[in-house]
Amino acid sequence: MTLDARLDEPFWATTDSIDDFRQREPLEGLPATERTVVKVAHDAGALYIVVRCYDSDRRGVRASQLRRDADLSSDDNVRLLIDSFDDRRSAFVFGTNPNGTMWDAQFSGVDDLNENWNGIWEVAVSRDSAGWTAEFRIPLLSLRFHAGTNPEFGFNVRRFIRRKNEEDLWRSYGRVQGFYRLNNEGTITELGDLLRPRDLELYPYALGRAVETEHDSIGGETAGGYFGGKGGVDAKLGITPTLTADVTVSTDFAQVEADQQIINLTRFPFFFPEKRQFFLESSGEFDLGTPGRVQLFYSRRIGLDTSGALVPIVAGGRLYGRLGPWRIGVLDAQTGGADKANDAVVRVQHDLFDRSYVGAIGTLHASSGGQSVQRAGGLDVDLPLVVRGANLEPKVWVAASQTPGVPGTPLAWRLSTDNPNDLFDNFVSFYRIDSGFAPPLGFVRRTGIWETTGHVDFMPRPGVLGIRQLDFTFPIPSWDIIANETGSLLRSADWQTAWFEWRVFGGDRQNGDHFEINFQRLMDAPTDAFDIFKGVVIQPGRYWWSRYELQYFMNPGRPLSVGAFVNWGQFYGGHSTDLELSAAWRGGGHIIVSTDLTRTKAQLPVGAFTAVLSASRLEYDFNTRTSLLAFVQYDNESERVDFNVRFHWIPAIGDDVFLVWNSGYTTEPLARFRFPDSRALARPLNGAFVAKVVHRLTP
Repeated sequence: MTLDARLDEPFWATTDSIDDFRQREPLEGLPATERTVVKVAHDAGALYIVVRCYDSDRRGVRASQLRRDADLSSDDNVRLLIDSFDDRRSAFVFGTNPNGTMWDAQFSGVDDLNENWNGIWEVAVSRDSAGWTAEFRIPLLSLRFHAGTNPEFGFNVRRFIRRKNEEDLWRSYGRVQGFYRLNNEGTITELGDLLRPRDLELYPYALGRAVETEHDSIGGETAGGYFGGKGGVDAKLGITPTLTADVTVSTDFAQVEADQQIINLTRFPFFFPEKRQFFLESSGEFDLGTPGRVQLFYSRRIGLDTSGALVPIVAGGRLYGRLGPWRIGVLDAQTGGADKANDAVVRVQHDLFDRSYVGAIGTLHASSGGQSVQRAGGLDVDLPLVVRGANLEPKVWVAASQTPGVPGTPLAWRLSTDNPNDLFDNFVSFYRIDSGFAPPLGFVRRTGIWETTGHVDFMPRPGVLGIRQLDFTFPIPSWDIIANETGSLLRSADWQTAWFEWRVFGGDRQNGDHFEINFQRLMDAPTDAFDIFKGVVIQPGRYWWSRYELQYFMNPGRPLSVGAFVNWGQFYGGHSTDLELSAAWRGGGHIIVSTDLTRTKAQLPVGAFTAVLSASRLEYDFNTRTSLLAFVQYDNESERVDFNVRFHWIPAIGDDVFLVWNSGYTTEPLARFRFPDSRALARPLNGAFVAKVVHRLTP
């Protein structure tokens, strides 16, 4: 058959149809305002799924994205959910818009959506006077399932109509349900005999790199430039139809977009997300903890040092998937360079009830020669329930670490309960993290503490003044309180930091805009002096302050969307004003331009400062497989400007060609070679040009 979204093949005319779509937003349970028809077929090698999106206003259909994995929330779009294990616990998700943009993800648990997974599949789109049509071809090799006679796949379809902010679903359209509530999904049946062979995919790559001579801020040479080349290979092997092994040799992530700069006005470390593909696929298999606060496994500990500089990965392997009621994940990586080490992670989960599990994890970091070994381990239980039609999710985890030179086995634990529903969204958690707790492959923001976080959101739907749903946290504020480990969360004298926020008025409008009016009360009690900005040092003490906040962000479906955030009030004995502005232009063609500006102006007893951070993007998409992205960042704390330009071409799904240029320049006012002076171009702080080619082989 031809994948063209024209439906010329005779069998489509006799294929059963799904057309009973109902609204989740704005009017729960009512029939969708525009008709949607879905048809499913298959052969020995793939599923074929057609989604016909009728639209009474074809000129109102919005489509601005073309790049693979772009955020489709700005556009009309459809998503398919395929629970190929049919276990109501995980699924593959495939999406597209009227341009035929490819978006995919892996979903697991209750809310773990890994949008960085890239599967091998195709989609074609056509438009006509009655609407638009998407035709998907999803090879069985891209799925994981129990082979046999007439297996069943969990299935659901979601359509989003951007101009109406309307969400339509075939199943699970209740507001307390939703697309990712897998126990309400539908089913694909009568699939016949399906076999998934023990497939092998190889992804060899070749890379060439030209690195510029590096300089310091006054133009002095600090490292010489060079030309180099490198090759390596990634492999994916289907051990069983439900268990997959990945192997990487001589790994290189030169094509990965650079980290976004930050200006950190706190005394605590900042959390950077993972961006490297090898670690992102099925990354949810290894989660235990609370992202951004305390995690037993934080993959950036492998192949990157604390400053974000590369550490060479010699080889790595990973095994993940399902064995009956068990979900397993094993990862091992050998790093080279000056600090040769072996890093290993083992994660297991066992099903409980409909969606619950009990799990365990172990991590190990062994330096060269095994002279220094650091360990950590943990247990967790997640119990998502539905009680009288409402969501309730109690969860607990406990972890321990062993570090040479640190006596005993320091512990960390969290007990929480979540109650996410439409009228009320409530959450509360309690932490304890011992001093000395240091998982070698994890992330811990603070140790030696008690902590509690939570919120009680009241979210009525007035249906007046163009407001879809309000959001109040009043009179009970959202909170985050951290106390000394020898103290008590109930005594404010023991608190290290505290944050309270009352949302006195906030919510979403029918047109998709979002607004908030907040009042905040904060406290910090540093025991040591710390630099908050260049030349401004906060002294030890106990500081309380109050702040006010306004936010308004336009619906991203507008051709020009703008957002503004302003927060002002007291700050460490003085006062400050934070301003954040963002804007994005999506013309509906091939160009997307966006910019973000953050500015903090502070007047404190110990000094004054103005912190500025800006980031701008230009994206030009030639088509759905070819894109050019240019990204420039500037901040006045490090006094540098950085450029990242990346060209990405996908000759065939699974193949990639990257051309990447990175360069950074000083903006110090007294520097001799200061950007934007043209002489600075010959004195970069750093710079490199990389060409990388990846080819998929299926021997």
